[in-house]
Amino acid sequence: MWLGPEEVLVANALWVTERANPFFVLQRRRGHRRGGGLTGLLVGTLDVVLDSSARVAPYRILHQTQDSQVYWTVACGSDHKEITAHWEWLENNLLQTLSIFDNEEDITTFVKGKIHGIIAEENKNLQPQGDEDPGKFKEAELKMRKQFGMPEGEKLVNYYSCSYWKGRVPRQGWLYLTVNHLCFYSFLLGKEVSLVVQWVDVIRLEKNATLLFPESIRVDTRDQELFFSMFLNIGETFKLMEQLANLAMRQLLDSEGFLEDRVLPRPSRPHRNISALKRDLDARAKNEFYRATFRLPGDERLDGHTSCTLWTPFSKLHIPGQMFISSNYICFASKEEDACHLIIPLREVTIVEKADSSSVLPSPLSISTKSKMTFLFANLKDRDFLVQRISDFLQKTSQQAGSSSSGRKASVGDLAPEPLPAPRDPSEQLASPTSPCGGRQGSLAQEAPTASQGLLKLFRRDAPVEDLGARGAKEKMKEESWNIHFFEFGRGVCMYRTARMRELVLKGIPESLRGELWLLFSGAWNEMVTHPGYYADLVEQSTGKYSLATEEIERDLHRSMPEHPAFQNELGIAALRRVLTAYAFRNPTIGYCQAMNIVTSVLLLYGSEEEAFWLLVALCERMLPDYYNTRVVGALVDQGIFEELTRDFLPQLSEKMQELGVIASISLSWLLTLFLSVMPFESAVVIVDCFFYEGIKVVLQVALAVLDANMEQLLGCSDEGEAMTVLGRYLDNVVNKQSVSPPIPHLHALLTSGDDPPEEVDIFDLLKVSYEKFGSLRADDIEQMRFKQRLKVIQSLEDTAKRSVVRAIPGDIGFSVEELEDLYVVFKAKHLASQYWGSSRPAAVRRDPSLPYLEQYRIDAGQFQELFASLTPWACGTHTPVLAGRMFRLLDQNKDSLINFKEFVTGISGMYHGDLTDKLKVLYKLHLPPALSPEEPESALEATHYFTEDSSAEEAPQQEEREGGGNEDVQEKGEDKGTSPSDCRHYLQMWAKEKEVQKETIKDLPKMNQEQFIELCKTLYNMFSEDSMEQVLYHAIATVASLLLRIGEVGKRFSAQPGRKPRDGGPGDDQPAAPISAHELQPPAESDTQAKAGGDIPLGKAPPESQAASEEGGGEGQGSPSQHLSDDETKDDMSMSSYSVVSTGSLQCEDLAEDTVLVGGEARSPSATARSEGSVDTDWSISFEQILASVLTESVLVDYFEKRVDIGFKIKDQKKVERQLSTSSDHEHSGVSG
Repeated sequence: MWLGPEEVLVANALWVTERANPFFVLQRRRGHRRGGGLTGLLVGTLDVVLDSSARVAPYRILHQTQDSQVYWTVACGSDHKEITAHWEWLENNLLQTLSIFDNEEDITTFVKGKIHGIIAEENKNLQPQGDEDPGKFKEAELKMRKQFGMPEGEKLVNYYSCSYWKGRVPRQGWLYLTVNHLCFYSFLLGKEVSLVVQWVDVIRLEKNATLLFPESIRVDTRDQELFFSMFLNIGETFKLMEQLANLAMRQLLDSEGFLEDRVLPRPSRPHRNISALKRDLDARAKNEFYRATFRLPGDERLDGHTSCTLWTPFSKLHIPGQMFISSNYICFASKEEDACHLIIPLREVTIVEKADSSSVLPSPLSISTKSKMTFLFANLKDRDFLVQRISDFLQKTSQQAGSSSSGRKASVGDLAPEPLPAPRDPSEQLASPTSPCGGRQGSLAQEAPTASQGLLKLFRRDAPVEDLGARGAKEKMKEESWNIHFFEFGRGVCMYRTARMRELVLKGIPESLRGELWLLFSGAWNEMVTHPGYYADLVEQSTGKYSLATEEIERDLHRSMPEHPAFQNELGIAALRRVLTAYAFRNPTIGYCQAMNIVTSVLLLYGSEEEAFWLLVALCERMLPDYYNTRVVGALVDQGIFEELTRDFLPQLSEKMQELGVIASISLSWLLTLFLSVMPFESAVVIVDCFFYEGIKVVLQVALAVLDANMEQLLGCSDEGEAMTVLGRYLDNVVNKQSVSPPIPHLHALLTSGDDPPEEVDIFDLLKVSYEKFGSLRADDIEQMRFKQRLKVIQSLEDTAKRSVVRAIPGDIGFSVEELEDLYVVFKAKHLASQYWGSSRPAAVRRDPSLPYLEQYRIDAGQFQELFASLTPWACGTHTPVLAGRMFRLLDQNKDSLINFKEFVTGISGMYHGDLTDKLKVLYKLHLPPALSPEEPESALEATHYFTEDSSAEEAPQQEEREGGGNEDVQEKGEDKGTSPSDCRHYLQMWAKEKEVQKETIKDLPKMNQEQFIELCKTLYNMFSEDSMEQVLYHAIATVASLLLRIGEVGKRFSAQPGRKPRDGGPGDDQPAAPISAHELQPPAESDTQAKAGGDIPLGKAPPESQAASEEGGGEGQGSPSQHLSDDETKDDMSMSSYSVVSTGSLQCEDLAEDTVLVGGEARSPSATARSEGSVDTDWSISFEQILASVLTESVLVDYFEKRVDIGFKIKDQKKVERQLSTSSDHEHSGVSG
């Protein structure tokens, strides 16, 4: 490529001049292509270690003038062809012009200007394609693509110099991190190491330091452990690797979310040597940290942050920290973790003004809000720019407020996974959630009381104050403490959040404030006030809609806290139904998961329906990520964290718990329901209070405290049941002595087993112990552990999916379990490749993680063609894509242009396993509809019952009924759904019976017409073109084809006799025929390899003796007629006798008479005449039995099809192609010589 001219002082060091003229020199790097001896070896090593651009460009062109010692680089090239093209351009376009100049400086100036112009023109052409990474980084990306064979779609994120430890020897080289792969290349002293690992295959990624590997990064796959060390900045490298591995896990977990994740923003100003993707990933990491720290909505993007101080009136101090600014919020976090956090929504801001600077208070900034609070920031580095940014965001906020009186239009599409119409109804925004949100809430309130208040207020059993006694007094003290706190620290979303607030939360939130504080702590309040009417719209849209989620919701409604009076009547049940159904409609990816009903019922006790809905959104989408999907991945991840924490904090107990297998049994229910299903309600709700303030760390701390409190008893347990009993009894007796609500009977069984019940444990004491013993847990540490566990969990789920899919494959398929697993790996890799580099392909677009494992990964015709070409034992040269297309059409029974793994394996197995008959049958089907004629569905229908019954016709009416009856009663829906599984079983039984019938007989296969037979023969000719015995096989197939042509002629004559009807009409009898001429019956010459490869090999004539084939007996008891050839005929394959004899003894066909028929060379039937004139005989047909019997007469053909082929080597080669094996080569370069 052309380069911006740069000075080169020593032009010949490490370079060899290949061509020269008065103005330019073409040079080659020493050691490239032609050896180079020790010098070339050292240069190659230096290129790798020092990252010399010569490894990217071993050729270059320099500009020179005769009297000057300075050279200028003007072009470089990765191969000789590229650099020669540049050289020729220079000679043809510049040499003559340059000879006119008298002054050498003018020549150099002209050349530099010309080269810059060429580069500008090229960049202008490349600009729309997003070529945004200039300089050295672009060179590294080119080098990566060339070295590892990556396509254009694979983007390099960053690259680092490091060492890869091969055994105990470090290999210095370069680590390339791309969007989908980790690659490493090293070339030192003739030793080359090349590694490629897909991120989706990584099962472990950690940074560690050992005596052997000082401060290294460990990358594990299922097959190997890799260690990299000696990084310049190991922290940055590891962080980037974590992000890329996380993206890959996201892809395996949810392809829809993955495709959305890949839409990265384009950078406004590209920087030299820095990847745009790297900047985007860094920005994404900052956004995620920002949103998680301040519990902000998922669409909030950080604009920038700066250090400053915040004046805190409650402590009379300026607290140092960081100010964060985004399009809708200004936030502050102190350097000390618990000192102060602040969230100021811009919708609340009324005044932003710069105060006068002083030595005591430099660069102050004052922000006032609608709630009459003023916040004073100081020590701002670039105050003017900051004020301008805040003003811009405030202007946008006010414009949105102007277009909708609600202050900011609700953008449902930003929040919901699938777009819904954005509500535009006005609503009054509030600074504090002490009163319900306006808007369309009023219309909902008219329908149900739960639209405006929590169920606890509606169903509270009011007890006289004197009966509450000490508990009532304690509750009033709590309320007073919180009111004092609100007076000092502010109330509502803009309040100062300090360590004092945590102390109050741990002492207990009064029931009157619980709903309000849950909304503030979780961030649900922000989403609710910025999306007025959203919930009401969802309820309206989802009412009457039927889905699998609504059926599951109906089933679980009456299991949700049935002991509480609020859910013993239709009012509470209806509210719960509306909230769960609205959320399932908002987020169909999650829909509904068990345990959501228990958590939502508690949310409804303390808040209105809309508040409970937004709290549920905060739980499912931010605070408990991936907890409530179909595979509860998030809960399994945190379960792994719990096991790891148990090993760290309670090592003695951990070993015992692992032995009993208890942790897996208990932790899921504890985590998914936040202890609500295993503790008395009054106690568990205190843990929920802390959870909304602190996050999942509180739940993990309490779980550890529970195990610690029961350690002695658990160590004495002999089995899992006994341990579960110990823990169950303990949790049943965790009480809340401060609760003012009437006690609610806990339905978790009281397991007394005849002993005295354990002592009661106060929930506040348990919380205090959990903070004292396990309070060292930090949110950052938990996120780090979540990443590590997510790798394990998702890869474990993928392994489970692989085993499930392999188990679903019938046992008679022929492949071993190991071979099936290997095939599944390459099949899945082919599907994933469509998401890497071809997201518009149907296989990428249509993946649905909610489908059964067998249907999740599917490939289209193009992908199947690539796999077929690399795995098929029938190599057909350029004819292979044609055969692959036919095989795909044969396997694609539901005509959706995609096939699953079971269909794929069925097709591959047909070519590898079974005897001659089975393989010929597959080949035969590939030359009949639907495989042969995709454009003629009428003829294809006649052959479908020979494979499997297409049940799509039966399923379509069911689907129409399901869609058409969307407004019917839910109960009727349930009855309809109840009948469908039996229908499916009926079709499965029919399918199984038909498969058995097919395996029993081959006589039901339709006959083949002449056009189809010719295609079959072409395939066979191409199939043998790469075989070591190709000439013998050509001879054999010519013999068989000639014999079969005559058998077809005889069969046609007898089927045409008066009074005799053909036994079976081939499906292709009515099809238009392709022309065939007499010269097509000539076998190919040995030298005609091009014709063989092209798939146009003509049919050969048979050797000229009578040939026999037995339709039923298969010809096994008869000698091969080819053995009776005369000497002359054997010498010349092209010779042909004037007649051939077809006898009834050899054919035994129903259509034949009992006498012998002679087909003489002189006799010419009308069909023969027609054939010689170039047309196909439409009355001609042949059966599978006749083909089989004819092939059996040629032992070389029998040996070819009976030959066993090991698919293992082909799978290994395909894995290398798909980059699933880390190809670590360690060999001498052949080009290196002494």
